[in-house]
Amino acid sequence: MLQSIYIQNYALISELEIDFNKGLNIITGETGAGKSILLGALSLVLGQRADTSVLKDKARKCFVEAKFQIKQYKIKHFFKQNDLDYEDLTTIRREITDNGKSRAFINDTPVNLSLLKELSSSLIDIHSQHESLLLGDDHFQLSLVDSFAHHQDLLDTYGNKFEEYNILNSEYNKLINNAEKAKADLDYYQFQFDQLEALKLTDGEQGELEEELVQLNHAEEIKLKLSESFHLLSGEEISIISNLKQVKSAIESISKYIKEGEDLTQRIESTYIELQDLNNEIEILNEKVEHDPAKIEFIRERLDNIYSLEQKHKVSSVKELITIKEELQQKIDMINSYDFETEKIKKQLDLLLVELTNDANQISENRKVIIPKIENKVIGILQLLGIPNANFKVEQVPTEEFLPTGKEIIRFLFSANKNVALEELSKVASGGEISRLMLSIKSLLVETTTLPTIIFDEIDTGTSGEIADKMGSIIKQMSKNMQVINITHLPQIAGKGDYHYLVYKKDNHETTNTYIKLLSQSERINEIAKMLSGEALTDAAIENAKVLLAK
Repeated sequence: MLQSIYIQNYALISELEIDFNKGLNIITGETGAGKSILLGALSLVLGQRADTSVLKDKARKCFVEAKFQIKQYKIKHFFKQNDLDYEDLTTIRREITDNGKSRAFINDTPVNLSLLKELSSSLIDIHSQHESLLLGDDHFQLSLVDSFAHHQDLLDTYGNKFEEYNILNSEYNKLINNAEKAKADLDYYQFQFDQLEALKLTDGEQGELEEELVQLNHAEEIKLKLSESFHLLSGEEISIISNLKQVKSAIESISKYIKEGEDLTQRIESTYIELQDLNNEIEILNEKVEHDPAKIEFIRERLDNIYSLEQKHKVSSVKELITIKEELQQKIDMINSYDFETEKIKKQLDLLLVELTNDANQISENRKVIIPKIENKVIGILQLLGIPNANFKVEQVPTEEFLPTGKEIIRFLFSANKNVALEELSKVASGGEISRLMLSIKSLLVETTTLPTIIFDEIDTGTSGEIADKMGSIIKQMSKNMQVINITHLPQIAGKGDYHYLVYKKDNHETTNTYIKLLSQSERINEIAKMLSGEALTDAAIENAKVLLAK
């Protein structure tokens, strides 16, 4: 439960600290005294966003700290999961600096707002007049029914499958669109690929072909020069090899007379052998070189095809053409694989669809089972609260499409009068009826939740007299199972509190400050008497206040 709250430099509050208690805590005060400011400050530690407009003194930071006694609420796992220090008396603190920056702490450990909200949502529920308006919202109505159905695990399972289905369905549609676009290009890709594939290109062949073509185009000249070289080396009339042989014989004959003779002989022998090899190679090469017009035509045609494709694809080598061919092959394979991929995803979608349908049907069935109990209890409380002909119905409206919470929407229908058709809340319910309806539902929620604290901000709007007294009795009954903090302007409800706090403000020469204090029994009598008669206290009002408190 909320044990205490400390506020510094927030709106009209310079500094304020107050302890709260078990049971029913009543807060009253004149209009404008600052009751809503107190709730605004508390909402900061519950994770609401804020800016520098909340600072009373713009030169100082705002500081709000709330302490919660959580020993009996079995939420240690939250602290363990989020690596937070656990304390039976847990402190949540929020700071707003003068430059608008915000910091949040749980037991002095810095946390982000989402984590702060996650913890606070399990500790306290603030019911404002704005939330009463939410009673007409489809999502709010749905969440109320689901809280009674106790099937959050099923909703989570369904929600995960719903998200998975949407992601997979988006992927499927994207694949279908891509396939349609790609298949329009398939013939073009295939034509380009076939052109390249038909040539059976090999890396480096362009250079080899160009070199061979040059040789073939000059075959006669090459053959002539090779033949000439052969005859110069070994011809009958002029022979370099024959002459070198004679030189060798001459030097060999005098080698016994000169010391260089042996060396010269060996060198001439080596040259002779080398020239013989050279002559043989020239002869072989001469025999190989032929003028072949057919081969010239073949090479020219192949090179023309290569040059044409290089120009077409804006590249300058066969290697790049081979790369383009491989890329085209990948595109063709991918297009051809679309059918397989789409079929694979379609099977997954079909399976998920069956599971979603089963889960949605079970969710709908769970709601169907609990709805009559909700309707009967709400009608019973509404009759107790002065709407004897109240009729309340929770309608399940199936939808064609799957929604994040099932395959239906929930609508609350209401009629306050006999023989008047049920209609949606926003069309038929007055402010007072909405307040009583919301209190009816909140009182039922006490049976389904372990929430430690609930705060009502003038839930009695639009009521008075005996009805207000009965509303107070219901709120009092709720406080037996949880801590209730109730802001009210009605003496009938204020009189039922276990503790009574007064919010008031004081003006001085420079500023206005809001304060809150716990009233003593005598102060409480006077405050309720003022609520009955105004500032001018009368004996009758005081006696009436004593009667209300005695109840």
